[in-house]
Amino acid sequence: MKDFALPDLGEGLTESEIVEWHVAVGDTVTLNQPLADVETAKAIVQLPSPFAGVIGALYASAGDTVRVGAPIVGFEGAEAAPVAAPARERGLVGYGPAVASGDRPKRKTRTLPEEQPVFVPARGAALSTPPVRKLAHDLGVDLAVLTGTGEGGAVTREDVVSASKPVATGDRRIPIKGVRKATAAAMVASAFTAPHVTEFLTVDVTRSSELVGRLKAAGERASMLAVVAKALCLALPRNPSLNSRWDERAQEIVEFAAVNLGIAVATPRGLMVPVIRDAHTLSLGALTESIGALAATARAGETTPAALTGGTISITNVGVFGVDTGTPIINPGEAAILAMGAVRRLPWEYEGEVALREIMTLSLSFDHRLVDGEQAAKFLVDIGRVLVDPATVLALV
Repeated sequence: MKDFALPDLGEGLTESEIVEWHVAVGDTVTLNQPLADVETAKAIVQLPSPFAGVIGALYASAGDTVRVGAPIVGFEGAEAAPVAAPARERGLVGYGPAVASGDRPKRKTRTLPEEQPVFVPARGAALSTPPVRKLAHDLGVDLAVLTGTGEGGAVTREDVVSASKPVATGDRRIPIKGVRKATAAAMVASAFTAPHVTEFLTVDVTRSSELVGRLKAAGERASMLAVVAKALCLALPRNPSLNSRWDERAQEIVEFAAVNLGIAVATPRGLMVPVIRDAHTLSLGALTESIGALAATARAGETTPAALTGGTISITNVGVFGVDTGTPIINPGEAAILAMGAVRRLPWEYEGEVALREIMTLSLSFDHRLVDGEQAAKFLVDIGRVLVDPATVLALV
């Protein structure tokens, strides 16, 4: 039997989690056929088979965390082929044999029937079907500690659901892994490396709200998040320190020419920050479309690792959760992150009188090594000016 070890996925990680197997013991596979979905610290990717042959053993079950270099699949009658250099593609990590680009398999969504044969893991994990293992993974339930009530001691869906519910006399324990583990490590590193300061600005965004409404009524693409993103991009050339990075090794401050804008997205797997590259070159409609597309991709679990790197500044929209403001933690390697709160209809001073207006609070967290309070304040005010009166963009370009 020839074993296939978990490869280095190119992110400097020492381990990854098996999310779902696409093969079972006894299956005949071809070169580059997807073997499994693997969760890295940034995304879910697929592992293609480096051999053609018969699956003789699976050394890990869905939900297991495996160290890089540890065997995960055993092949019987394996036919080896030259292994291509690592490549990044949408949903597919190219660690399998080299093939013509047109022959490379495309990722497909599989619906696993509940009646699939029970898989007996090689390392003594609980008996279960693939859908049950997937459910356990999603609910954070450790199958190894469950006593199955199904035929032959197999763990059933009901066993997993029951175990996921806290009992009156005990607390629920959720494994720290995957995106949650990576996010926690990054946020701790950021909080204790970059001295965070947060400034706030409450602005009247009535005219921006009206602009979004008019554009939508005319069939154009627009959103308040995109308006804020556009205002940020317009304000950065006047405040370049906000689009920079502290290079400790070189003892230099790098001010970026391009704006690679990170958009924080809440997903079932945790917080992700996919990046819109060269956001400063996009129109309001293009920004709206890009934000919607990357959010949908992230929530579907299809964001590639490459799409989560290279950001220069980020936005988080806490307003969608009904929150007025917050003090966000800077994405590692960036100088600042802007949080936009909920739009509230409130009494506000307008043209010498009190009127009901659309009000939003912005909060800007920044790295005080890179950005002084005055620079941050000017940047925040520039963004606010655009939101109060979108016509002021003419004064910023």
